[in-house]
Amino acid sequence: MKNIDRKKSLYADLSLFIVAIIWGGGFIAVKNSIDDVSPFYLLTLRFGISSIIMAIILHKRIKNITKKDIKAGVIVGIFLFLGFVAQTYGIKYTTAGKNAFLTGVNVIIVPFLYWMVSKKKPDIYAFVSAFISFIGMAMLTLNGGLYIGIGDGLTILCAFFFAGHIVAVGYYTDTTDPIILSIVQMAAVTIFSLICAFVFETPPTTINKSLIIGVGYISIFSTMLAFIIQNVAQKYTYPTHAAIILCLESVFGSIFSVIFLKEIFTIKMIAGCVLIFIAIITSETKWNFLTYLAEVSHLL
Repeated sequence: MKNIDRKKSLYADLSLFIVAIIWGGGFIAVKNSIDDVSPFYLLTLRFGISSIIMAIILHKRIKNITKKDIKAGVIVGIFLFLGFVAQTYGIKYTTAGKNAFLTGVNVIIVPFLYWMVSKKKPDIYAFVSAFISFIGMAMLTLNGGLYIGIGDGLTILCAFFFAGHIVAVGYYTDTTDPIILSIVQMAAVTIFSLICAFVFETPPTTINKSLIIGVGYISIFSTMLAFIIQNVAQKYTYPTHAAIILCLESVFGSIFSVIFLKEIFTIKMIAGCVLIFIAIITSETKWNFLTYLAEVSHLL
């Protein structure tokens, strides 16, 4: 484990905690915005605004972009695009809280996709997490019998695409500047979304205050600002710390959905959320967080 100053690590962890809150709020912003603008146009606005702002801020880095960077960014961007399409359409037909927890399942899928690419078999924690997650998803999504709603199904599909995105990013960051890769993939998602919007959807006819606030939040805070904070903070903390804290995104998403959207969770759904969260924690940390809690209590 890398040697990191404990005080800096605590500040970094607090920063990541803020990121988890921001991402949790993003599910609410998307749910509200999707009532005023179609999914592809929403994605165009979200990633278009983020791409432009990042390009302005990091214009010096863009000068060094190569064809190899563009190729990598487009490939990674395809996974990101498909993930957000499935997630955005999914949240249109399900609740923000369920969408948040089901999206988080992607971290459990990653080891198995990586197994296909690298031939490296996942450890026992990955298999245990997958089993617990499967039970949790069943409790959260099954509606009388074996029927899964279209919104939940799309969100589970989005988790697979996001897992593929994580594996692809891990593959290309070995030879590509991660900042440039991020800008290119966001630009790629913008272009893909705009093309699909022109082909499949009707442009929004009205722009209201709610839409402006929602798009502004997910573009500036959930996408651009959260990305910058995450990348800076992870330089000063341990990977297990980051994993634990960022997993709280799904928890905050559900809490906010109950507070702001008045969504209702049954006992069975709450139990499913708890199982999925345990599965995510198991997969990401292998229960090393007990050491983390000891470190924090010592600092306090």
